Amino acid sequence: MIDTHTIKNYLLSLQREIVASLEELDGKPFLNDSWERAEGGGGISRVIEEGNVFERGGVNFSHVMGEKLPPSAVAARPELAGKKWEAMGVSLVLHPRNPYVPTVHMNVRFFTTRDENDASVWWFGGGMDLTPYYGFEEDARHFHGICKQALTPYGAELYPRFKKWCDEYFYLKHRKEARGVGGVFFDDFNELGFDESFSMMKSVGDAFIPAYRPILEQRVTIPFAERERDFQAYRRGRYVEFNLVFDRGTHFGLQSGGRTESILMSMPPIVKWRYDWKPEANSREANLVTEFLAHRDWV
Repeated sequence: MIDTHTIKNYLLSLQREIVASLEELDGKPFLNDSWERAEGGGGISRVIEEGNVFERGGVNFSHVMGEKLPPSAVAARPELAGKKWEAMGVSLVLHPRNPYVPTVHMNVRFFTTRDENDASVWWFGGGMDLTPYYGFEEDARHFHGICKQALTPYGAELYPRFKKWCDEYFYLKHRKEARGVGGVFFDDFNELGFDESFSMMKSVGDAFIPAYRPILEQRVTIPFAERERDFQAYRRGRYVEFNLVFDRGTHFGLQSGGRTESILMSMPPIVKWRYDWKPEANSREANLVTEFLAHRDWV
């Protein structure tokens, strides 16, 4: 018997703990916005805009259900098309104002439906990834190191497998460019059995604050000027392109009739696009692409 109540309680507690930590860092409270979905379920969006540290950010909980799986959910499992489903998760994106502090994304989620024989089908998904604008090798190593620590108790092969999955998933195919320095990503995961798979997902969720907070605290006091803000806005354009063109979570939310404001809270508030712009050779801006966005082993 799948205990969805326990999963929901964990996700709600994770949202509260992450928001409390982020409010402590920013000094400004997050908006608390509860919502309901006509087809079933709802959620709680915790959002900050124009904070002291975060220009925009959100830590969202959702628990939704429906009568028919949307196309994005059955792309890899066509036999489940048309089935009833239930999904819950916590998803966050943080866009700090200081260009030396990376944007970060984290998501942990649970999905359940039934197969053609009416047997229960379930899986966990999630991960976290880091998107710097100005690269620091020690930040990438720290972030990946915490991800590895979270996964190793469940199998030494999980971190390299999920790291590769993250590199391949958060990749802008039309630009042949990674979105950031990666992290870990997994989906359709049930191979450890329910209890251990759930425990593994919790380990990833609980690792977020230890992975990200030290980086933010280290970089948030670095002085910056208009040049850095301008480059940050340009690079944020890549974030928008990925989320709208490729991201399965965005597609699932929109296709399933989710709450648009909560789905699109991942978008940065200030973004720029330029035609065929290239950074100055050997600059820190050029270094981001040549040294940090190329896939590499960080730990």
